[in-house]
Formats: sequence, structure tokens, C-alpha cells
Amino acid sequence: MSVLLETIQTSLLDLVSGAIEFLPALFLAIVIICLTPYLVRPARRLTRMVAERCTDNFSLQLLAVQAASVGIWISGILLVCILLFPDLGLGDIIALLGLSSVAVGFAFQDIFKNFLAGILLLLNQPFQVGDQIIVSDYEGTVDDINIRATKIRTYQNENIVIPNSLVFTNPIEVLTEDSKRRTDLVIGLDYNTSLPKAREVLQRAAATVTEVLVDPAIEVDITEFADSSINFVVRYWTRPTQLVIRRTRTQVIMALKAACDRAGYSIPYPIRTVYHFDQQKFDDASTKSVSQNGNASYPSEIT
Repeated sequence: MSVLLETIQTSLLDLVSGAIEFLPALFLAIVIICLTPYLVRPARRLTRMVAERCTDNFSLQLLAVQAASVGIWISGILLVCILLFPDLGLGDIIALLGLSSVAVGFAFQDIFKNFLAGILLLLNQPFQVGDQIIVSDYEGTVDDINIRATKIRTYQNENIVIPNSLVFTNPIEVLTEDSKRRTDLVIGLDYNTSLPKAREVLQRAAATVTEVLVDPAIEVDITEFADSSINFVVRYWTRPTQLVIRRTRTQVIMALKAACDRAGYSIPYPIRTVYHFDQQKFDDASTKSVSQNGNASYPSEIT
């Protein structure tokens, strides 16, 4: 019995002594985990300063900053593992990473897909922060491009977070790629209008708007004989942002309407011609009577 008690006492002493020896490493690991977020911030600032001096590409600067953040976190986690498991060597860590990468890959395949797509977007740079784009069913201004997602601010001030995999695999319409953008505005005039003179009037009216660019020049095309009017298309160029396009469109419409009023041009309403028939004379709904010899005969006109 005494041997059993001595064995239990020895085991407890070993357990307590092992715990006491493990406490400093555990405390240091907790400190490292708590300090890692605070180390990320200065690392990001320092990386941004270095990246701004090395390249003017804003997307590459973002990629360098985000890579620094990920590197700091990975270094902190590896240091904690070494402190908590001192017998764990570098080869064991590599083997563990190799075995776990398959399981993690299946579990987090969407995250890794977005991660790789984010890197490719930052490297290829199809658009930049501040550009106005259309991707899928969303349109707005790019607020941020990070490793996981792209943030778009809509014109209604709504924040849309789109996974990078969707951005990378869908067509992207970059509205502010160039310094100018064309707007096509349709206006219909009645058939009594002098077409050559009307083209000049519309072109001069659009040129009076301040935001309309002089180069490229304004174009006025006659497009079709519509049901109620002859349609013109006024093509003019402005700066590419949505705010300028929206405000300029309003000013151009007002200028065209005022010019048509001064010139006496009519902008017609839709016209429909209605024909009235004498239903007693043209009774299509009456039932045909067939004579015995097979010839069709119709009821006589009602007087």
C-alpha cells in the first residue's frame, strides 16, 4: 500500500513540477499572441512607406502591406508553437503543415480561392481604388481591394462586399478607365421639321452646357423614322464619373428643350390613328349561313 501511495505522490509531484515548468512558456505564448496585433500595425505602416518609395503602383503597395500582415501573424503563431512544444523541430512543423494542408484546403477552398484571386487582381490591376466599375449586378466606386474581397460603394452610399473570386471570374466594366465618357441622348421631332437646320440647332444647344467637352466634338445623328417623330441622337462627351454624367445629362436635356421652343420645333406625343367602321354594314361577328348548294350567303344589310 505504501508503494502505491509513493507512486501516486511521485506522479503528482512530477505533474506539478511539469506544470510549473510549463507556466513560463504558456505565459510567454499568451503575451506573444496578445502583442501580435500591435506589431502588425507598425509593420503595415513601415511596409507602406517602403512600398511607396519602391513603386508607384497602388495595387502592389496594397499587396505588400497585406503580405506583411500575414507574415507577422504566421511568425507569431510559429513562435508560440515552438515555445509550447520545444521538442517540435522545423521538419516536424513542415510535415505537419504538409499533412494539414490537404484537409485545410478542402475545408477552406473558397477562402483560398478568394485569396489567390485577390493577389491576381492586385498584380494585374484591372481597376484601382477610386474607379467606378460594374461587376455582376453591382455598380459603384471601389473603396478597397484586400486579399479576401473587393468593397464597392454604390451611388446610393451602400457598401457592397464582393468575394474576389466573383470579381476575377466575371466581366468587369471599368467606367472611369479613360478621362472622358460619351453619352447618347435621344430626342424626337415631328415630321415637319427641317432636318439639316434641326441638327445645327441641337448641336449648338448641347455645346452651351459647361460640362460638355469640346474635344471630341458633339455629334448629332438622325437615326430612324419612328411612329410619331423623326429621332435624333445627340452624342456628347464629359468626364467619366457618374455624378458629372448625371448632372450634365439634366443640363443638356434642358438646353435642347429650350432650343426647340425657340426654333418652334415640336416634340410630339405618341400618335395613334383610330378608324371607325359602321358595324351594321361590316358585321364580322355575324354567323355565315351556308346554302344547300354549298355557296356561302350573308345576312342582308339592316336598315
